[in-house]
Amino acid sequence: MAISTETLRSLVSISQFSKGQATQVFDRLKNEPQLVVLKNNVPAAILLSPEEYGRLAEIEENYRLLVLAQERLSGDNLSRARSEADVMKNLGVTEDEINAAEDVELE
Repeated sequence: MAISTETLRSLVSISQFSKGQATQVFDRLKNEPQLVVLKNNVPAAILLSPEEYGRLAEIEENYRLLVLAQERLSGDNLSRARSEADVMKNLGVTEDEINAAEDVELE
């Protein structure tokens, strides 16, 4: 199995941390999405940049929502389903109001 050049560049020895080079390792995360920390030449940990972590967390959340939507659609819940237009009408919300609204982060 061939190892790509990109993978080789992302390897970091754990000894760099004990030699006081942690700052340099973390600085690399500004330009690289992840680094593989080796202990005794075996991968021991993965360091992710905040951006990469956020990207992966968003993918995971989207996947969970997709699975939930598929579960709801596969069940007998369609008899209770309402169209988007009906829901918006019942709530008194227009398409223009939705488009003009700012994004909201729910935690």
